Parts: sequence; C-alpha cells; structure tokens
Amino acid sequence: MADVEITIRPTGPYVVTGPIVLRDGQGNEIDVSDRGGTVKLCRCGGSTTKPFCDGTHSAIGFMAATSAVTKAE
Repeated sequence: MADVEITIRPTGPYVVTGPIVLRDGQGNEIDVSDRGGTVKLCRCGGSTTKPFCDGTHSAIGFMAATSAVTKAE
C-alpha cells in the first residue's frame, strides 16, 4: 500500500494525500474517489461540506495553534 501523508495547514484544513478510506461517525464509508487522491478535511468547524473543507476558514479568520502540543508528564 502506498504512503499516506497528512499536512496541517497553519490556518486551514488537514490535507490528506494518498489512498485512504474515510468513514463517518457511524462507520459508513464516505466516497472520496472523485477527489484526485487529495482530501482536504475541515478543522475550523465552519464548513458547510463537512468533513471536507469549503474555504470557510478564510472568511471566519480561523487561526490554529502554532505547534503541536505534547502531553505534560
């Protein structure tokens, strides 16, 4: 199986490249075959096409954390 890569855009979506199976909260598969091997997943919560990004993050001024947070020990 080919590699899957997930890129976190600083003020935008998760960009997933490679062969994936995407499932909703009930375990139903979401067809991503028409997306050319790249899926952009919303993380601002404002998209009207969830789980996919529709660009709403730009309109609402979404700003994510600047870096990953590790669990404090």
